[in-house]
Amino acid sequence: MTLDSSYTNTSWQLPVQENGVMRARFLGSLLGGAVGDALGAPVEFISIKEIREKFGRLGIRDFVPSYGRLGAITDDTQMTLFTADGLIRGWIRGQSKGITSYPSVTAHAYLRWLMTQGERPSCEVAPDSEGWLYGHQELHHPRAPGATCISALQQMSRLGDVARNNSKGCGGVMRVAPVGLFAWHWRHDEDAPTKTFGLASDLAAITHGHPTGQLAAGALAVLVLGLVSGVALEDALDVAIKCLIIRPKHEETLQTLEQARFLARSRLPVTEAIAELGGGWIAEEALAIALYCALKSETFEEGVVWAVNHSGDSDSTGAIAGNLLGALHGVDAIPKRWLNPLELRGVISEVGNDLFDFSAWDVDGEEGGECAERVFRKYPPF
Repeated sequence: MTLDSSYTNTSWQLPVQENGVMRARFLGSLLGGAVGDALGAPVEFISIKEIREKFGRLGIRDFVPSYGRLGAITDDTQMTLFTADGLIRGWIRGQSKGITSYPSVTAHAYLRWLMTQGERPSCEVAPDSEGWLYGHQELHHPRAPGATCISALQQMSRLGDVARNNSKGCGGVMRVAPVGLFAWHWRHDEDAPTKTFGLASDLAAITHGHPTGQLAAGALAVLVLGLVSGVALEDALDVAIKCLIIRPKHEETLQTLEQARFLARSRLPVTEAIAELGGGWIAEEALAIALYCALKSETFEEGVVWAVNHSGDSDSTGAIAGNLLGALHGVDAIPKRWLNPLELRGVISEVGNDLFDFSAWDVDGEEGGECAERVFRKYPPF
């Protein structure tokens, strides 16, 4: 099939936004994802019937203790932070050394995450490469890490290799929101959505070998890029779909995205609509549930509550919905009762600010001076 230009044109019109608004969207996306993750964590493995029996007819609406504390994040947020760490290091390496590979450098970041889980990779980890993020001991706790991610990283023989499995689990898509934030620095490039889609797909492929596990990640990153750039969610979805349909084996991802949009426009009760989209254990279902909640809801709180109250992977669907809704509404839309007890809130905020600011850092060789020295200590370009 030959696609005409209305289908293959993936550029968009960017509204003018103040820096403060854009920064709030960055922080909203990362903190929102962590909030959704923490809200969904206690109910990840129980049915909607059990959730309602335990928390009432409306389901879980506030943090309850999980992993020994209130507001605990899971592997979803941990890996999201290491994705950001890898992307920033990849940029620094390119600026300072003249050459970089974002999948390879981010794969190295994922191996550092693997080590925080008490596992040892077979692929060598560069010495003295730990950096600032790895040094936070709160991250050194297993929080129900996905078996696919663990095994793929353990088996990696060369940095950036595609996983030798056929998994389309949601572990690839739930961690790639930082790709959309990172790519905001490309926003004036007419190919930015296509490049963003490709980068996120490549990062998901490090652990998930099935095309759908990779394509769903690409679509999420484009959605986040559009939202932080001030593009309406429906318009961002249109562009994400245009990026999707030019790729092989896109059909099942496309079907679930279109189903999410159709259900968001319908009068079907939310619980029933989410059940039609699946449980969220696999990539396209997790993205579709989160997208549905973002399209259907009027507020951050409403959408995230919907996203975690179902019989499925509640922390991942909550995290992805939080990434989208936070990018859409900004950090001020996140209820303070969720933000205040959130584990590693300060670290997550700092990573968000770094993703917003990094392109202004002076790290070009020796001329970067004190700025370069400080940045290299924080994000060593191994």
